Amino acid sequence: MANLRATMDKVADPRRLDGVAEQKSDVFVWMISIIALVSTIAVFHVWSRVKVVDLNIAVGDLRRELKEQEQEQNRLKLEVASLKIPARIESLAKGELGMSLPTEQQVVQVR
Repeated sequence: MANLRATMDKVADPRRLDGVAEQKSDVFVWMISIIALVSTIAVFHVWSRVKVVDLNIAVGDLRRELKEQEQEQNRLKLEVASLKIPARIESLAKGELGMSLPTEQQVVQVR
């Protein structure tokens, strides 16, 4: 009997173990929830940083393209100004089109 009593003292009380198991499962669920929340926040943070970098690259590309378009516009304005010069127009009219300035008899005044 003494031997039986010694082995019975070493057996855990099942009522006491149920409470410990419940506490461990509550802590486990709580920790999993916290880990999931932190992981979600970390993924969102990384995604937002990647988006910011992508947008900065796009802004840089658009600024470069804007600068190129402004240079093209300035070049075209210069070309238009050079094409509008009266001396050039007159030389084209005389050379390519065979035109000449009108004589006194060709001029008709409208009143």
